[in-house]
Order: sequence, then structure tokens, then C-alpha cells
Amino acid sequence: MQLFLIRHPAPLVDAGICYGASDLALAGDVAAAASRIRPQLPPAIPVFSSPLQRCHRLAAQLHPAPVNDDRLREMHFGEWEMKPWQQIQRTALDGWAADPLGYTPPGGESVGALQARVANFVAELAAQGIAQASLVTHAGVMKVLLGMTRKLPTREWMTLSFDYESVVSIEVTTSHLESNRIT
Repeated sequence: MQLFLIRHPAPLVDAGICYGASDLALAGDVAAAASRIRPQLPPAIPVFSSPLQRCHRLAAQLHPAPVNDDRLREMHFGEWEMKPWQQIQRTALDGWAADPLGYTPPGGESVGALQARVANFVAELAAQGIAQASLVTHAGVMKVLLGMTRKLPTREWMTLSFDYESVVSIEVTTSHLESNRIT
């Protein structure tokens, strides 16, 4: 299955702020972003999107009926949401760094939980026999999917970065799904 991973346009938020599940408006022109992205996609490809407006607004410009799916949301940082990273306790950040898959920010979700829901979504697409799809989503979701398909160690895929409005094409095979224990 070929997936086109599309990171949303830049959100309207100050630099240095921790945001994930927060539903932020876009800083720029979504129609212009769609015009730049559309030529990179096959015609008539189905579009799935995070329900957060920074993704859904772009998805709606790319397809007349995009499908929202909560599993494509960014990680929920709980009490860290909308706080400057510098104001988050150093001990908490160290705990996250020591166990990135298992550590859960207070009131949020772990990277492992993000990974599981994203893998579940992709397994469902594969089970439906979908050969190609576009996913308008977030950097965290894109990291998980590239880590899965490239079989990267957690510490490596967690450092990947993606520009806003970037498009990355990946192939997901049965072996990727099986190696992530998805049924």
C-alpha cells in the first residue's frame, strides 16, 4: 500500500510552545497550501485526515469528502499542552527521554499509545484493500509511520523532522504490519 503522508500547514502558535492535541488555527492560506501539495498526489486518491482543524481544513481543500479519523491526531501532551517547553519540569522531560514509548505526560498519552493507534489505522486500511491513500496529519504520526516502514530504532525515528506542508511517500507491506504486531 502506498501512503502519501502530508504534514499540515503551519499553525497559529508561538515558537517554543508544546502543542499536540490542541486544535489550533492555521497561520497561512490553506488554499495556497493545497495548490502546492495537490500536484504531488495521484488524481482521485482518497484522503484521510486528523480531525484537528490544522489538518482537516487542508484535507477539505484536497478532496471533496475527506475522512476524519481520530487515530491520525497528534500525540496528546496532557498538562504540557500549550505550555512553553522551557516551563515543563526538567525531571519530567528526562523521564520522557529515558522511556519515550512508555512515559505518559500527566493527563496525556505515551508515544507507545500514539504508535499503537497509528499502526491500527494503517492495518485497517490494508484490511480494506486500499492500495493508495493520502493522510493529512502531524509530525508525530509521520515519525511513527516512517519508523515502522524503515524499521528504525525508536530513538532514531523520534528525531525525524518534517517541514509544514511536506509530502512523504511510503510503501507499507505485509511484513511492516506483521513486525508491528498488527492484526
